[in-house]
Formats: sequence, C-alpha cells, structure tokens
Amino acid sequence: MNVTVEDLAPCKKLVRIEVDAKEVDETFASVTRDFQKYAALPGFRPGKAPREMVLRKYEKDIEEEVKKKLISDSYRKAMQEHKLDVVGYPDIEEIQFGRGQSLQFAATVETAPEFQLPEYIGLPVRREVRTVTEEDVNRALEALRQQRVSFQTVDRPAQAGDVVVVNYAGTIEGKPIAELAPNARSLGEQKNFWIEIGGGAFIPGFGEQLAGAKAGEKREVTVEFPGDFVNAELAGRKATYEVEVIEVREKVLPALDDAFAQSYGAENMDRLREGVRRDLENELKYTRDTDARMQVMRALLDRVQFDLPETAVARETRNVVYDLVRENQKRGVSREAIEQHKDAIYTAAARNAKERVKAAFLVEKIAEKEKIEVTNEDLLKRVSQLSAMYQIPVQKLLKDLEKRNGFVEIRDQVLNEKVLTFLVEKAHIEEVPPGTLSSQPNPS
Repeated sequence: MNVTVEDLAPCKKLVRIEVDAKEVDETFASVTRDFQKYAALPGFRPGKAPREMVLRKYEKDIEEEVKKKLISDSYRKAMQEHKLDVVGYPDIEEIQFGRGQSLQFAATVETAPEFQLPEYIGLPVRREVRTVTEEDVNRALEALRQQRVSFQTVDRPAQAGDVVVVNYAGTIEGKPIAELAPNARSLGEQKNFWIEIGGGAFIPGFGEQLAGAKAGEKREVTVEFPGDFVNAELAGRKATYEVEVIEVREKVLPALDDAFAQSYGAENMDRLREGVRRDLENELKYTRDTDARMQVMRALLDRVQFDLPETAVARETRNVVYDLVRENQKRGVSREAIEQHKDAIYTAAARNAKERVKAAFLVEKIAEKEKIEVTNEDLLKRVSQLSAMYQIPVQKLLKDLEKRNGFVEIRDQVLNEKVLTFLVEKAHIEEVPPGTLSSQPNPS
C-alpha cells in the first residue's frame, strides 16, 4: 500500500492511497468465496452453485463489497501509520478501481489541531469572600411568602403594590394593535387582565397610570413601546389604550409562623430557616465553583492560540444557533423577530462555537496528559442524575442514549467537569472582598 499526505490547510489534509492490484484481486477472490457460501440459486443448494453463475448474478454486489472493504481497511491503516487524528468523516474520491488493477482513491480529512499546552497549573482565580447572612435568609423567606400571596378585593383607589383587573383595547394612530401586529393580539386587546401597579411586568409605564383608579372607572393610558421591543411591528411606536377597571385587589401575605413553615413541608419556622440557609449555602457554593471554572477556562483559552477544524466549528455553530433560537422561542420571541436578527444570532453563535471547540481540544489534551479518565461508573452516575432531573426511567434513558449515540456527549460532559475541577484545585485562588468582582465588567 502506498500513501502520500498533503497539507491543504491548517487541520485539513489530502491523503492519497493506492492498494496494489494483487491485494485487490485477492480481496475479489475472498469476497466471491463468501458469496458462494450463501448464494441461493435455482437448482443448487446454498454454497454449491458454480462460481461463474454466482459472479453473473452478484457481480455488482461483489464489486461494491470489495470496494467498501478495501477502502475501509486501507483508510484505517493509513491513518494509523501516519498517526493522523481525524475529526469527523472523510470525503472519499474514488480514482481507479477494478479487477486486475490497483485501487486508487483520495481522502480529504480534517485533523485535530497540533499545539503545545500552555502552563495550566496555578491559573488565576479571584473569589469573593462571602457567607450566607441572616439578611440573605430573611430575603429568601420573603420570596417564599410572595409565592403564597393571595389577593383580596378592596373598595378603594388602587395604590402601589395593588393589582388591578382590567379590560383594555389599544390603538396606534387610530388603528387597532391587533390588526397592526397579528402575532401580538394579546397586547392589543384583553379581558380580565391583571396588572400590578408599579410592577413593571407589562408594557413599561402602563401600570403606573392606573394608580388612584377605582373599580368601574375608565381611563386612557398612553405608552411608547421600547425601541428594542420583542415585536418589531410595535418597537418604538406610541400607543393609546382605553382601559376599564373591573376590580382593585390588595396583596395579602401570609404570616411567618409554623403554619406557613408546614405549607413548605417543614416542622416549624426554625426548621424552615435551617432548610433555607442550607439551600442558600449550597447555591453559594455552586455559584462560586461555577465562577471559578469559568475563570480557569477563560485564562486557559487566552494563553494559547491554534487553528481549528472548520467542520467541527461549523457543526458546533449549528448547535449553538439551535440552542439560541430555542431559548428565544421559549421566551416568546416571534419567528419574524428571530429572522430579523439571524445575522447577529449567527455571528454570536460562531464566536461561541469557536471557543467551545477550542476548549474541548484543550480539555482532551489535559486529560490525556494528567491521565484523567471517565469510567463506566461515572457515566452511570450521570445517567442516574439525568433520569431524576427529567423524570425518565433509567432503563429507558439508557436505551435512548444508545440509540442516538448519546454516551459520547455524556462522556465529554463528565470529562469536561473532571478536568475543570482539577484545574480549579490546582489554581492560584485570590480571596477578594464582597462586591469586588460584581462591580467589574465581565471579560468579553
């Protein structure tokens, strides 16, 4: 077998492979014998049909099988002999193939980048000195109270913190909003809609104009949609709303007593406070650990530059675009708005994808050097976590992962976590006062 390797670009090579005619003919003979063993031809028992008849009937199938076997075997040997770390699938071009002649084909392949690892022991990490305080616990308990809030109808003018139940209809330059923006009909007209006075959750400035209103009162409200409003037809435009107040409702918060604690499954308020504190401490630890991992990865990425395989970046870009679009759709962003910003979405996705691909190669190389491995136990532990998270039986999840080759993705996730944990353990950590990091801009 003769193999030549030509560099086409960083991380891209053209591999020319020639298999001599003798090996081609031997493979033809071997494959033909296999076909003879199982060929079912009229008048002959399986395996007893004459070779000539088998060749006439299965000639094309035999040729395809020979070609597939020779290309697969010789391609694998060529990659091993030349120590090419191929990423993705090769692009095969057949040049010559047939009985009595050599097989010649070319494979265009993308390879993993070649680079020297930078120093990764002692990467800098800045960590704020923080603990969970009584004020933190009190704020969390207040948030729990808000989840148990009730609303009582009152016969008085609405004030800050109240909820008004309204019917409204909006127009822009005399035309109904529902006609101007069919995809935002709910912004044009609604019945029995709840708006919090000063809450700011609806259109900015809407709720404030209903302060002092009483049940049965009608008001005209004018607003200007923000320039970056999610619906392009309404962005930056002024609207007028005719509003009828149906009810004024006052928020009623439950008392912080044992009955309240029991509604959350705690024995009493002392136990609830202990549970809240424990949750906050776990959350703080998770936040600190996540931030430290981001810092070591950022430092690592900044310390080395190397070319990346184009197909790997393109594939990851598609994944990031899909994630961004799905996230925007969950937030209620319309297809039209997404289409309008597709160039910006793609640019952001491409930048993100390059860093993800680069990080993946760095993680693999560090894992190899430090002999960090993912065991079957690690994989099963992660599957169990996913099973509990998504409430899918473990066996079903295992079958689904096997069907779509999902274990590779899980293995990569676990390896990434192990390597980042290692880097944080070996990092140079500087403790800084609370508020130091939050007051600084994030690195781009």
